[in-house]
Amino acid sequence: MPQTTESEVRSYSRSFPTIFTAAKGDVLRGHDGSTYIDFLAGAGTLNYGHNPETVKRRLIDYLESDGLTHGLDLTTSAKLEFLNAFTDCVLEPRGLGYRVQFCGPTGTNAVEAALKLARLVTGRTNVIAFSGAFHGVSTGSLAATASNYYRSGLHTTLGGTTHLPYPDSPLGEYDTMDLLRRLVEDPGAGTAKPAAVLLETVQGEGGVYVAPTDFLRELREFCDRHQILLIVDDIQAGCGRTGSFFSFERAGIEPDLITLSKSIGGYGLPMAVVLIKPQYDIWRPGQHNGTFRGNQLAFVAAAAVLREYWADGPDGAFVTAVRGKGREVARRLGASTAVQLGARVRGLGLMWGLDLSAVPDVSAGKVSHLCFDRGLIVETCGRDGEVIKVLPPLTISDENLSQGLDILLDVLQCAVDGTSAA
Repeated sequence: MPQTTESEVRSYSRSFPTIFTAAKGDVLRGHDGSTYIDFLAGAGTLNYGHNPETVKRRLIDYLESDGLTHGLDLTTSAKLEFLNAFTDCVLEPRGLGYRVQFCGPTGTNAVEAALKLARLVTGRTNVIAFSGAFHGVSTGSLAATASNYYRSGLHTTLGGTTHLPYPDSPLGEYDTMDLLRRLVEDPGAGTAKPAAVLLETVQGEGGVYVAPTDFLRELREFCDRHQILLIVDDIQAGCGRTGSFFSFERAGIEPDLITLSKSIGGYGLPMAVVLIKPQYDIWRPGQHNGTFRGNQLAFVAAAAVLREYWADGPDGAFVTAVRGKGREVARRLGASTAVQLGARVRGLGLMWGLDLSAVPDVSAGKVSHLCFDRGLIVETCGRDGEVIKVLPPLTISDENLSQGLDILLDVLQCAVDGTSAA
């Protein structure tokens, strides 16, 4: 499929080379009539699948009523409905009292805002981030992103961040808290006291590494003791992806700031927010802004999915189904021949990684390519693209989840056996 106009920076179109024309639920359709089960879900943007019918109807009705589509940060009926739905379905059932800051339309905008606010609150500039982290590619968030691949071109200009080993990584488990204490509590350590610690509780692009709950609790206590703000980047791992609305709920902690994007927009519509504990909401009017921080269609869609999927509480039917599907993914990946040969399975909810780095002569990139040939879209992640990442819509049918896993495991078995996938 020749590309003559689009920049060489394109990526997903290289991995999945066809022209897509339509999508519904957990299936995409190509221009030639071919269909593909979706284990990518817009890299976590489509937790509720493609074009959910009830949300689509709300959007059509809103457009036909001439509702605002762009509103800066004006007060609108669409914004109020989202805020009410978010309070009713997410915050109040969890006993949370965050304020909501609307940012520019993408996750990196939310991370930029959170870092800026943490520095304003504390008067300090240094930020602790982690190996394997991905927080965005605009300059502030890129400084916290760990991958040299993304940092190239700006590497020497990115400062204000100290990277620590994540508690788990390709090099194995690590006592991160011990190192953090040594850096912060030793006045001769040579590290500036940080304004914030920024982390993903489950790293997505870094290889689907899961931070232990004990580590998260210790980190929360440490940040409290040293007046350091704890920021959780829940842009990919949030909105139900790990089996609870927020990825940190399993640890029983409350971050000071939370960034959300991707699936918070409800329908794949651009939207990003920062959740702020009230005592840290010290912004002056307009001190941080963005032309597209008021995406009214995203507000409509987001309110609709919150009412549709989250109204029955933190352990309602929707999230219970997500956890059940996640257990099935873990069971089937765990029983694969690749695991017997050294592959590692990591994840929570419906966010799973199959690490093939220890399996001889088996390439995750090749597995992804062969899966696509057989009608499954599944991407790779990790330092060298060595991890297969299973990230389907949370609404995926049991039938398509099973069929997609059949394809993946059959291709994987052929790769292990050194034969071609049928």
